[in-house]
Amino acid sequence: MFDNLILLGYGIIVFAIIVGVGSVVLYNFGGAVGDCATGASWNATAGGCWNGTDVADPTGAAYTNTDYMLGQLGQSGLAGWAPAIIAITVGLLFLGAFMINKGSKNRGRY
Repeated sequence: MFDNLILLGYGIIVFAIIVGVGSVVLYNFGGAVGDCATGASWNATAGGCWNGTDVADPTGAAYTNTDYMLGQLGQSGLAGWAPAIIAITVGLLFLGAFMINKGSKNRGRY
């Protein structure tokens, strides 16, 4: 059972790395393809087009699609389901271990 928990832990770590790296890549890609208004440029710290006094969202189909994918990867998408998936997986793992253990005790008592 502990081997399964170790593998589950590795899976969670790999999942976190994929979500983290994917979010950083999509965020930076969105800045590269976003169209800023005249006189403004992408500012990664501000998270938008900075014209010296105000921050505005970039425009363009490429930025809109990239921002949507970032949302689907982040908290409102795949990463938002992570706690539920982890809880269900661990619960089923323990239930399965109890069922296997219960089944092995009854085999010799016929």
